[in-house]
Amino acid sequence: QVQLVESGGGLVQAGGSLRLSCAVSGRTVSGYAVGWFRQGPEKEREFVAAISQSGRLTDYADSVKGRFTISRDNAKNTVSLQMNSLKPEDTAVYYCAARETYSSSRSQPGQYAYWGQGTQVTVSS
Repeated sequence: QVQLVESGGGLVQAGGSLRLSCAVSGRTVSGYAVGWFRQGPEKEREFVAAISQSGRLTDYADSVKGRFTISRDNAKNTVSLQMNSLKPEDTAVYYCAARETYSSSRSQPGQYAYWGQGTQVTVSS
């Protein structure tokens, strides 16, 4: 069983930055591709970014490309999401999720078996 715990959320002004972390326990994180998703008020859960097991492959939603960076430290069993130039529309609960493959379906929430509890990010205008 894999457990994921997000941290690093908070309140920030537009244009500011936050760094989210996802701590993985139960299994070594190097065995899993990890994705970040978010869900705003009254919205569907949407893909933000994903990273392959080795970290060599990454993918981003168009809405965050150039502003967010996903990275991982397999030695520390963590995956991070650096968020810069934040906008009010980035306000959401952010979730990390893990799956055993990094494939074309990596942007689909239903393809991930393991999820964290989420961390709130609020961007004020």
